[in-house]
Formats: sequence, structure tokens, C-alpha cells
Amino acid sequence: MVLTKSYQRYQPAGVFGVIASPNANILSYRDQSNVIVAPALEDVYIWDIRLGRKLAVYHGDQNAEVTALANSSNWVHIAVGYNDGTIKLWNTNDGSSKVTLSGHKSAITVLKYDTTNTRLVSGSKDSNVILWDVVNETGLFRLKGHKDAITQCCFLRNANVLITSSKDSMLKFWDLDTQHCYHTLLGHRSEVWDFVLLRNQTRLITGCSDSQLRVWDLVYNKHDQIKMQHEGNQESKKDEETVNGAVACQYKGSLMRQSKERLITILSDEAVLGCLAADAQLEIFRIRNDQEIKAHVKRRMKRIAKKSKDNAESSEVTLLQPTLEDEYYRIYAIRCDAKIRSFLLLPDEAVDNSLKVLLLLNNNSLEIQQINYGVKAIQCKVTNNLHALGHRTVIRSVAFSGDGRYVASGASESVKIWNSSSHQSIRTLPSGYVLSMFFAPGDRQIIVGTRSGEIQIFDIASGLMLETVQAHSKNVWSMCLNPDKRGFVSGGADQNVQFWEFELISDEKFSSSSKRLSITLIRTLQMSEDVLAVKYSPDQRLLGVALLDCTVKIFYSDTLKFFLSLYGHKLPVLSMDISSDSTLIATASSDKNVKLWGLDFGDCHKSIFAHDDSITTVQFIPRTHLFFTASKDQTIKYWDGDKFEYITAMKGHHGEIWSIAVSPNGNFLVSSSHDRSLRMWERSDQLVFVEEERELERETMFEESTYNESSDKVIPGETSTEVAMASKTTIETVKSAERIIEAIDIYEEELRERENSPNQNGPFNQILKALGDIKAETYVLNTLKKIKSSELEEALLVLPFGKVLKFVKLTNDWIKNDQELELVCRCLIFLLKVNHPQLVANKALMSTLDHLKDITVKKISSQRDLLGFNLAGLQHIKREMESNDITFFVDSDKKLREIKKRRKVKRYIPQFRS
Repeated sequence: MVLTKSYQRYQPAGVFGVIASPNANILSYRDQSNVIVAPALEDVYIWDIRLGRKLAVYHGDQNAEVTALANSSNWVHIAVGYNDGTIKLWNTNDGSSKVTLSGHKSAITVLKYDTTNTRLVSGSKDSNVILWDVVNETGLFRLKGHKDAITQCCFLRNANVLITSSKDSMLKFWDLDTQHCYHTLLGHRSEVWDFVLLRNQTRLITGCSDSQLRVWDLVYNKHDQIKMQHEGNQESKKDEETVNGAVACQYKGSLMRQSKERLITILSDEAVLGCLAADAQLEIFRIRNDQEIKAHVKRRMKRIAKKSKDNAESSEVTLLQPTLEDEYYRIYAIRCDAKIRSFLLLPDEAVDNSLKVLLLLNNNSLEIQQINYGVKAIQCKVTNNLHALGHRTVIRSVAFSGDGRYVASGASESVKIWNSSSHQSIRTLPSGYVLSMFFAPGDRQIIVGTRSGEIQIFDIASGLMLETVQAHSKNVWSMCLNPDKRGFVSGGADQNVQFWEFELISDEKFSSSSKRLSITLIRTLQMSEDVLAVKYSPDQRLLGVALLDCTVKIFYSDTLKFFLSLYGHKLPVLSMDISSDSTLIATASSDKNVKLWGLDFGDCHKSIFAHDDSITTVQFIPRTHLFFTASKDQTIKYWDGDKFEYITAMKGHHGEIWSIAVSPNGNFLVSSSHDRSLRMWERSDQLVFVEEERELERETMFEESTYNESSDKVIPGETSTEVAMASKTTIETVKSAERIIEAIDIYEEELRERENSPNQNGPFNQILKALGDIKAETYVLNTLKKIKSSELEEALLVLPFGKVLKFVKLTNDWIKNDQELELVCRCLIFLLKVNHPQLVANKALMSTLDHLKDITVKKISSQRDLLGFNLAGLQHIKREMESNDITFFVDSDKKLREIKKRRKVKRYIPQFRS
């Protein structure tokens, strides 16, 4: 009997180093300027930027990054869109997410609530717009008029109209009552990146790839038709068009932006207008109200009259019409050290004519700037920022301390020391561009190799740089501590391998009473190519050197005599590691392969095609032949070096993985990525079996391919080309359909058993007995109730027609007994719509359908009357309570005045007597 080998699974143990990711917008929590809701890869963080404290975390799925955020007006829910097309609704009261909406095939680009917070609209890169019912937790319908990614959506308050913009250069007006696009605005010559509504939603401003902001007036239709004019010659009748709809647009003119780059975002708070361009310039425009516009036009008329002294009388008579420049004028342009990816405008209530701008930068930081535009010399200053809790740039190197208590991470601007258990930043050490590093023996200092060829020594306790040595003339690609911990070796792009020795020296600048750590160069090994990696064998007998010529040279570490040459990679080796018993060396290359070699004869034991992109690092688990590889394909893979087997993949990063480190005891793994995050992985007691992992991967691949093929399915009863069902087929909808089919099978079996044994009491099926001797009809209904509302239509859609007939007959019994009337009627109407031709042609079902027609109308009318009666009663109780409250407060106010009057008398009588 062959026993299957099992392995311990490494599970995610935390993400740290992320402040805010740049691929989504930010929100101001309950309009507080110092509390920001920010995307953080797959999570959402709520930061108090003034205190630098994280107030709440909403954990999402590891494989999906946040791409859009929206809040309800009462802040009960935060809608979060992900790059896999799903939407989660988070409850801000308890931090839970019980609703997941699946309808899009690609990343969500925009989310917006309506004024009642009962509807949510979502736009995606798949060019579809979906309207969701938040209360019923299901999709209403899908709008398919656009041909490219959706960039913005907005509900109108005064009409049941939705406005959408897209990269196809079109802006569409949708009548949500008829689910029809009644007008398409064609006045744009490039992608419409964003738009904003002003003046109580009567003014529309759109931004494109050019420097113009196009301004339109929204005309709300009180009649059947509106004549509107497009951009162009407003006097030409060819540009006029008659619009049959609730709202139409009339072109007003255009404003010029200073930036020549395309627009990213445009926002307004009715007093100012902010325009963010792709060159990281945020332009602020002041919006004058009607009185200010009139005053400005008068001043302009006076200036014109003063200039034309000869025609003074005629100048006074001539009236100037207000222009867009009179209404909007540019007051300031904000530029930051990094590109701005999202912003918010909040008025400063403490200071008049002041504005707070909340900024999300693409260097993993948040910032608040205050603009005072009430003075001639406009002032702008940074009031708060949040950047100390993460790196500004890509993290290129990570390392564990000797005891595993601390983790060091290095980027282009600094080295950060983290507590490995709490994931808190302990120390930030400004440095050069870090390419390699390790903790010195004793874990009090850290040695850093930089892109400029310097080796820097930092004291962790004081945060000081002790020494800088110009070790190489070019990049220090790799460093490795000697196994005896007396020194280390470094390899650089200058084709040198240098050997260093630790020493303690006296330095008055550091301390007058103690010595500090220093390094001394003892010897140099000249190579023929750039050195990309160096590694000692744990027994310190051999030294491995990876070169740019795709080979790995093995030398004796004491004499530096050449021993072996490992060749076979097609591209340079970027990383290598040697097992604890000094018998195996693993090399990882840009050719996406990992090779295992024996150190006795230099023979290649196995070459494995490991990743879909360049492999950046490889590392053995101490005292085992198990190892990890990390790649630019955003995955970490777990391998068995004895059996040459791929065990499992560890996914979570959303960018290229540059470095990994294993703790000395092998219980933890830390990884760094291009997404500026550090992820900790912990070895758990959960066992991994290779066969099960491969089976799960095959099922996942099959499901993805199946759903991609069925995404463009034809639905009976759907004839419109611009409206479709909101839901999509997922593994959950298929499982729900299978549960319904199984429940109907049990119902049919139960019917047959009743016919054969009519005298037996109770159910025949064991499942029904285990559930408390319930009826088969009740079991089917309970199964239906357990299906999520957003997945119900898709689950019913895949039912075979034979099961549909049984289901329709069951609905007759449920409606007759007043069981879940709303749910049952919803299912019945959908099945009748989808299967209408087959059901009408079935003569055996005609009597059931006739009975359903009568009883359904009767039951729904009765339910409607009951709800109306209850609503009227509740409104009456509300009015009674309000009247009682008013009477109570009126009496209390009268009593309060009498008490204050008596107090005044008591207070002033003693003073008067004295």
C-alpha cells in the first residue's frame, strides 16, 4: 500500500506596509475631513489621518483588488467593487458583509447610490451598466448600450433617469422606467473620462482627453419634446435635435484647463470645482453664485466703459451677457511630489473661503491640504499626511532577524524594521536604493547593499547610519552572511565578489564609551561577468556565484579554487539557495525555470518549468528539502525538492514579487511585492495533499472556462439588445440549481411512495425524517429560501423543463397556503417569462395555469390590502407620537422658562438687598 505524503500548509497571517492603493477612489467618512475610507489592495481601511490610526478594516477576497468605492448617504453601507467584477456591501455598524453581487465580467470602474439608498448602479470595464436593488439584494437589469469601459454614472434626483459616460466618447441618458436609452450625447471627440452635475443638477460638465471642459445645461421636460442644440454653431438648425425624454442637454460652451494631459477625475462641492489630470496636476476652479456673477459682469462693464472714453454713453447702455468665464475661474493648481490618483473636496467650516483637499497619492500615502482662497495671495499648506506606515516605492528586499522577532524591508528611500508578530513599524532608516540586506549577528545592526554600489551599516536602536563603504562601483545585487558569522560576501555588477570581515572600532561620533560595528575588506574575487547572486553553503565549504552569462560557478570558500560550473539556464540566474545539509542547490532564472543540482558532482537532478514569468527568488525551508519560489506572475509556489513535486500556490499579491524570506525556525514566510505590501505566511496544522490540490486546480480551470463560454448565453424571453439580466452564471448559482433539482427529485420520490403506500403516516425519505418529519413541499420551499436573492434567477434559469413543470405545480400549493408569497410569485413570473412557449403548449398544465391566474391575483391583492392597512396604521401611530412629543416639549419648555425666572429672582434678590 502506497502512503500519500502530506505537507503543512502555509496560510496568510497578515498584510502590512499598505496605507492606500492607487487603483480606486477615496471617501470621506461621514464628511469628516480627517477620517478617510481608502482602498488597500483587497481590503478597505478607514484611517484617522490626524492620529495616524486605523479605525476599521474590511477584509476582502485575496485574489481581487478594490477598484471602486461608494457610500450610501446615511453611511449605513459602503459598496466596494473589485477587479473580478464582484461588489460587496459592507455594513459600517458591525463591519460585516453579507451581500455579494456578481454580474460583471471584469473590473468595476464606478459605483453610485441613488438618493433613497435603495438602488445602486455599477459600471465596469466590460462596457455594461447594472442596476441593483439594495433592499432585495438582487440585480434589476443590465444596460448594454456602450461599447467600451464605463467611466462614470449618476442618478438624477428630479427624474428617473440615469446618465452614463464611457471611453467610447458617448454620454447616454437612460429612462429607468422603460429601461431604454432615449438620448446619446455625441458632442465629444475622444473618451469621456468623467462628468459632474452642478446647480441642483441643471448643469453638466464633462471632461475628455483634450484640455476642454464642455458645459451643458440640463433641461427637464414638462412636455413631450425638447429641442436641443449640439456643440457647434448654435445658430445652425442642422445642430438642433428633438428629444423625447425626461431630460435633454443644451450645449453652453467650454472651459479650458491649463493641463494638456487627459482628465482623470472631476469633482465639485457647488462652491469649487476640482479637475485632476494625468500629469498629477489638480486644478481648482471657483464657482460664483448668481449675485457674484452679476457683480463681476458690472465690474467688467465699468472697465470696458473706462477704456472706451469716446463711446462712454454707448458703453453704459450696452449690456454684457454672463459667460462661463464669469461663472468659473481658476484659482489654484495643486502639485505633489507623487502623482495624485484620487481626491475629495470638503469645505472648511472653521475658516471662511477655505477648502480642504483630501489626496490619495500613488506612492502609498494620504495627504490633506488646506487652500485659503479668500485672500489675494492664495495660500495652500499641508495640514496632515499619512506616509510613515509604509514604503513610498517598490520593496526590493526583505530579511528576518536571527531570532525571527523582526522583519526588515528595503525600498528606494528607506529601510523599515517591523515587529513580525504585531506587524507594526518600529524604525525607519533613510537609506539608498536597497537591493540586498541582512541582519548583522546579534540583530542590533543591519547591513544594506544599494544600487550605487555602497554598503551601509545602520544601528537599529538609535536609527543612525554607522558607516557607508563604497564597496562596488555598480549595483550590489547580493550579499550573504558567513555561516560562522564572522563576515559576509557581496557580489556586484562590477564583476567582483568581495569578502568582508566584521570588526569593532572606536568612534567618538557614535559613543565615547563603547565600540561600534565596522567592516573590513579582506579579499576580492574577480569574475568574467556581472555577479547577480552569491551564496555560502551552510557548512561553509563552498561558495556559489551566479553570473550574467546564465551560469553558476561553485568555488571552495577557503582557497577560492574553482570546483563546479552549473550551466543549463537560457537566461541569467536571479536567485539561488543551498539546502541546510549542503547537498542541494536550487537556482531560479528569468527563463521561468527552477533547476535542482547536486553539490557533489554538479549534476542537474531536475529542471522544472515553475512559473509563467521570471522567477525572482528561491529559498529553502531550514532543515528540509522543501523550498519556495516567487515570481513576477504574482504567485509564490511551494515545492518538494526530493520528489520534485509542486505542492501548492500561495496567491495574494497584486504585483510582481521581488523578495521572500523564511524565518530561522521555518514557521513564517514574508514576501514583498511591487504593490508595496508585505505579506506574512504562517505554517499551520492543516495538511496539504498534492493529489487534492491538483484536483481543485483542475476544477477551478474547468469552471472558469465553462462560465466564460456561457457568458453570452441566449435567454428566452429577452428580445432587447440594450437590456439584459443583471446576474451571471457562477459556481454558486450552479450549486443552487443543483440543490433545487435534488429537492424536486425528493418531492417526486415522495409522491411515488405515497401512491404505493397511501396508509403510511409521515414522510418516506430519510432526509425529511431527519428534519422533523416535514413535508416534501416544505422541503423544496426551504431549499428555495436558502438561495441568495442575487443568485435566484440564474439558478432557476438552468432548471430542466421537466423540473419546471413540477415547480409550477408546487407554486400552486404554496400560493394557496400563503407560504412565502413574494418569493414564490417572483419565481413563478420569471419561469413563466423564460419558458412561456413550452408552458402554453403543454395542455396538461392549462388547468394549473388557469387556477394560478385566479388565485395569484386574489392572494396578491389581499397581501397588498394588508400591507396598506398596516402602513396606514403605522402612519397614524407616528402622527400620534409626534403630537404627544410636541405637547410634551411645549410643556417642558414652559416649565423651563418658569424655573429660569425663579432662579433669576433668587439670584438678584440677595444682591438687591445688600
